[in-house]
Amino acid sequence: MKINLQTLHFKASDDLKNFVEDKVSKLAHFDDSIISAEVTLTEDGNSIDSKVCDVRLVVPCNDEYVKKHAVSFEEAIADAVDVLRKVLTDKKR
Repeated sequence: MKINLQTLHFKASDDLKNFVEDKVSKLAHFDDSIISAEVTLTEDGNSIDSKVCDVRLVVPCNDEYVKKHAVSFEEAIADAVDVLRKVLTDKKR
């Protein structure tokens, strides 16, 4: 699975890039038909949960999309991946 990371209005550290790669790549275990993941990280300075993570999984016939807000990017990424993991496991049933 190819992972495309886009950050808006800031430059991601190597640690953050590695965190995204580590968390999102684990989703391939739940659905082997995933072609790629489009991850976008942004900051919304107007709220307490100012870090935003959008994840779009490109899957044949049915893309999955999740948007999560959190205090840190790591928390937002983890939350988004958890939701996508649940969606993928429910889809298999």
